[in-house]
Amino acid sequence: MRQWDEIVFGRDTAVVLIPDGVEQEIPEGTRGWITQVLGGNYTVQLETGRLVRVSAADAEAIGQESEALPGADAEGPLTPERVWDVLSTCYDPEIPLNIVELGLIYELALKPREGDDKIDVVVTMTLTAPGCGMGQVLTDDVTDKLTRLPGTGEVSVELTFDPPWGPERMSEEGRLELGMFY
Repeated sequence: MRQWDEIVFGRDTAVVLIPDGVEQEIPEGTRGWITQVLGGNYTVQLETGRLVRVSAADAEAIGQESEALPGADAEGPLTPERVWDVLSTCYDPEIPLNIVELGLIYELALKPREGDDKIDVVVTMTLTAPGCGMGQVLTDDVTDKLTRLPGTGEVSVELTFDPPWGPERMSEEGRLELGMFY
């Protein structure tokens, strides 16, 4: 049996229900167990059995510390490599694999702006299923993290389902990680 870290919410905290993607407030004193920590966000199983996602910004509410965003202290112009590094910290709370390895990112464009040194970022991505309740959570996570990178201007995340996602879009490393051999 796997041992999970028990936590108690130290204050009322906004969480996202998994897999619904609906925001809800969890009252102070609620007990739960951390089942997964990926990309700085926490998946917590409440004592009711319900899974919720606690954002990195609320880590202290469950007695944890926020992780530093990769590239947040980098100097110089924004590069595709720094953007890809940040995208690889974004996870679907239901799948322990980042969105880059999952093959959800279809296109990345960096567009220098006229008149300042900022670079706009456009990410075209998909979801594993069109009805995925966590879609808004994922796109918000991408936007939030990329916006915090030095040198970033506007961030636009565009969802597409053409072509539809399939497991063949996953990286070889991702398939191995999830035990999907074919």
